[in-house]
Amino acid sequence: MRVVDGSCRTLDEHNSDALFYCAEMMRQNQKEGNGMSKTIFVTIVILLVSMSAYGESEEFRKKLAEAESGNANAQLYIGWMYEAGRVVPQNYKEAVKWFTKAAEQGDALAQSSLGRMYEAGRGVPQNYKEAIKWFTKASEQGDAFAQNNLGLMYYEGKGVTQDYKEGFKWYKLAAEQGDALAQSQLGFMYEKGKGVPQNHKEAVKWFTKAAEQGNTKAQLFLGGMYDFGQGVPQNHKKAVKWYRKAAEQGHAKAQYFLGLMYETGQGVPQNYKEAIKWHRKAAEQGDHSAQFHVGNMYNHGQGVPQDYKEAVKWYHKAAEQGHAKAQYFLGLMYETGRSVPQDYKEAVKWVTKAAEQGNTKAQYLLSMMYGTGQGVIEDYIEAYKWTLLAGMNGYDVSENKEVFKMQMTSFQIAEAQRLAKEFTEKKERVADQSNSGRQF
Repeated sequence: MRVVDGSCRTLDEHNSDALFYCAEMMRQNQKEGNGMSKTIFVTIVILLVSMSAYGESEEFRKKLAEAESGNANAQLYIGWMYEAGRVVPQNYKEAVKWFTKAAEQGDALAQSSLGRMYEAGRGVPQNYKEAIKWFTKASEQGDAFAQNNLGLMYYEGKGVTQDYKEGFKWYKLAAEQGDALAQSQLGFMYEKGKGVPQNHKEAVKWFTKAAEQGNTKAQLFLGGMYDFGQGVPQNHKKAVKWYRKAAEQGHAKAQYFLGLMYETGQGVPQNYKEAIKWHRKAAEQGDHSAQFHVGNMYNHGQGVPQDYKEAVKWYHKAAEQGHAKAQYFLGLMYETGRSVPQDYKEAVKWVTKAAEQGNTKAQYLLSMMYGTGQGVIEDYIEAYKWTLLAGMNGYDVSENKEVFKMQMTSFQIAEAQRLAKEFTEKKERVADQSNSGRQF
């Protein structure tokens, strides 16, 4: 294996001198303000892991002796070897010991490595404040990997008060050095307006930089920007292009969206077989939206022979993960007895879950089940409550409202109205909390 990079032109996996030369080149780049990309850092670790018989060589003992005599470069190397566990038995405590020696001499790569160990709790008790300390020292020397991690710590509020602006600052420094993870996160912050004014064009710019380096999250988000015309003119073909790049790398959500494009014929000719192929790949990774679509395609015989049992299987998987439409359709299968024994109680269970998430069809069906006593004790207050909620969501319930009102007292109607209002207010509070939460 040989690696080519702007800061380390060639690196042979069996040449320790080349390995040290690469580390020195990166160190020099940091002094000149060029930093170090995470890609190169990870490459070095991979190369270390790939070495085999080197551990018994005189050369390794020589490097160990240099480390013991205070050579920071050698100390960093020995730390990596202990962390990788190939040249010597894996020992995180020893790795921390050598990283610390080099870090205390001001070595940026060692400081960044030591920060990683404190953040993950490897070889030391997990300590976000110590991680912040070492990431900061490395970041101030221009280490892009540390800058990205420091941005993450501020973004998530680990070891420090959550501060999107400070997180943005460090992400931007890393992103400008070419760190793909930082570029992707920077795009996300521009897209959401976190730590910086919302700017979809800037989001597209940074997503593109990261996507072109193969970052799957950036490829997914960039596909989404083209799909919905945010920051760029809407272009379904380009959306498909970026979804596909991420999907082919195994990104479940990208596989789902690519399946959706084939299912709806956006950016590609409609093709149900291709749609279910990509939906299934995502579904098998646990994506609940894809599981629902696989169930739906079996339910309607799209791209596969119609198979209600398979439909129930996939609806069930998605429903258990909280997918509202899957919960409704699963409830409907139990209510009608399609491919499963008819079971009104099981139907009520799943329809209720969907209705509580705001699914209008589920709310309407649940109102009917309470009104007729199917799977539950007949309860006009609950029936009228769910009727009102379905109506608020756009469902035509005028006839049902009149039917129920004719059988209810004024008190029962008022109670149902109170419960419906209470439900709506609670949903709004939850939505507000969700919108203010962290996500990526």
